[in-house]
Parts: sequence; structure tokens; C-alpha cells
Amino acid sequence: MTIELFQWASNLQTAMEKYHNLVQRILRGGHYKKNRTKVDTIADFGHHYEINLAKGYPLLTTKKMDTFRWDSMLHELVWYLSGDHHVRKLREKTAIWNSWADEDGNLPSAYGRFWRRFPIPENKAQLPGEAWASEESPWVQRDDETGTLVFDQLGYVVDTLKGKNPDRDRHSRRLVVSAWHPANTGPSALPPCHYTFVINVQAGKLNCHLTQRSADIALGVPFNIAAYALLARVLSEVTDIALGKFSHTLVDAHIYCGQEERGEWYSENLSEFQDHLANVNSKEEYRSVRNWVLENAPPEQTTEVDAGSHNYGYDHVPGLLEQLARDPLDRPRVELDIESLGEFSYENVTLQDYDSHSDLRFEVAE
Repeated sequence: MTIELFQWASNLQTAMEKYHNLVQRILRGGHYKKNRTKVDTIADFGHHYEINLAKGYPLLTTKKMDTFRWDSMLHELVWYLSGDHHVRKLREKTAIWNSWADEDGNLPSAYGRFWRRFPIPENKAQLPGEAWASEESPWVQRDDETGTLVFDQLGYVVDTLKGKNPDRDRHSRRLVVSAWHPANTGPSALPPCHYTFVINVQAGKLNCHLTQRSADIALGVPFNIAAYALLARVLSEVTDIALGKFSHTLVDAHIYCGQEERGEWYSENLSEFQDHLANVNSKEEYRSVRNWVLENAPPEQTTEVDAGSHNYGYDHVPGLLEQLARDPLDRPRVELDIESLGEFSYENVTLQDYDSHSDLRFEVAE
């Protein structure tokens, strides 16, 4: 890496666009990997970054993330907090979960169901000496649909942060919310990707750490950053604790690179592709690498692909190279009009002062 590129990467590390540095690292050091979707990937193991949320809302600016994308993310977060296990209301606002729902709108794994209604084993399933929350707990209730005991993880976190938990305070290291139930994830068509987050208060500031087992870098991670940064802001508002950092750990971090011949091309040419990346000395040169890919890789077999208008199909690599060539813009602001978690809604959130580069479109690997 040249001095100029190192300095540029370091500057990115101090700004909102830690995302750009993440993309660089995966493209430069990743490995070709097939997966269940039949869309191949360039993947890498174990990445982490932090974003200071006190410096503004980290909605990406090197591609368009407002309008329908902002709406989808916001409606999805409202849905998470509702505790619903189905998309019957959500699909009136966005179609992002429709592919994984059955004809009645039910999902095999729903984040909000576990955040707000995590199942507690019945008495006969509890072993001697084990500790479980009982029906006397303020965060336990009988589920309206199943009649079984469920635990409100997010309610527990909020009440603890607000000083309403007699056994813990806001400095507790147990403020964990999990969407992962081992007995559910095995048979599920799509178990949770961003499966657990932890709220941690340090030096009077509220921080959020997200762990993600599977991370779609082009499409999923920008949504994850936006959603969990907003969730942290919501928790900061309703608990009156200053906003701190968003910390993100990605286990399998992957960039989709196409189907069949297009994907196989990366298997055969990944070393040469990464050599081209190693010679990049400025952001503009990422466009040269993008053009090399478009000129040499087999065409994608989908009619929607049009690199000239930045519609990139199932190969996300050229679009991400275009994104790396763009200069990040100033962070926007988010205005909230809420005093409690129950007041959080689409209407109570406003995105302010957002400006971005032109749109980039990618196909979703399902």
C-alpha cells in the first residue's frame, strides 16, 4: 500500500465511511466462496469497526440511501420493535421480507419476535437448579397467541437503563438482546444474520455493539449501520443517556460476485483482480479496476444489468468499486419526537440535511 493510499484509508477510519475501508479490505484480502444462494461471493472472516454516533447519523452518502431505502429501513425497525412474527402489516409498507414469508405472512425466524417475545421453557423443561424469569417478572407475560411465557428482552434493557430494574443498573454488562434460538435456526429458511446486540454504557455514553454472522456488504450492511445507529439513538433518547458509539463485528463478510460463469470468473481471476487493486493509488483508479472487470468478465445473464446507469445485477463488485471512487459527503441528522419506546413510529422520525451521490442498484441474493 502506498503512503497516499494509507493516508486516505486512515482518513476514512476517522470518518463515517468506515464502510469504505471495510469494502477495500474484503476485496483485497477475500477469498472466492460458494454458498446456499447460488450467487458466488468474495468473502473474508472476522471484521470489526466502530463509528462515533455523536458526530452525526451514519447514513451512507456514496450511494443514494434516502427515499424508498430510508422508508424500508425505518418501517423494518418499527416492525422489529413491534414484536410481530409476521409481515402482514409490514408488507403494506415494504416488500423486503416477502420472499421469506409464507402465504399468510408468517416468517420462520423474526427478529422482533425474539427481541420482544423470547420463549421461556415451561416448568417441566427446566432442570433443577436452573434460574429462569417467572411470571412475576415485569418483563414476562403470557403470549396472546401461544399462551406460553415469553420474555421482553428489549423492555428489560430499556428499564435497566432507566433505573427501573431493582437488580441491575445502567452500567450492567448483561444488556444483551438475542434473536438466535438454536432450535429455530436449524430448520429456518433464513435465520437471523445480525443475531445479537449489546448495549453498554461507558463514561456516561450509550454504546451499541452488533454481532453479525453473515454480512452482505453491498446491500445488507448499509441497512444494518443505519438501523442500529437509529436504534441506539432511540435508546439514548428514551433513557436520557448521551449517545456514544456503534461497534460492528462481522463473521462471514461477503461481497456477491455473480452467478454461474460470472461468479466462476472471479474464482479463476481473483489473484489478478487483487493485483489490480494493490496498484490503486487514488480513489479515481477504482473506476479503472471497475472498467477492467466489466471488459473482461462474462456478461451477467439478467436483463436488468446496465453498468452505464449503475444497475449491477448479482455481481456487486463493479458497483462497490464505483462507490469507492466517490468522495463521502457530510453526515445528515435525524430528528426524533419520542419520550418512550412505545412512541417510536415512522411518523416520529425525520431525516434532515441528507445529500448523496447518485444511485447504485444491486440484485438481492436469496
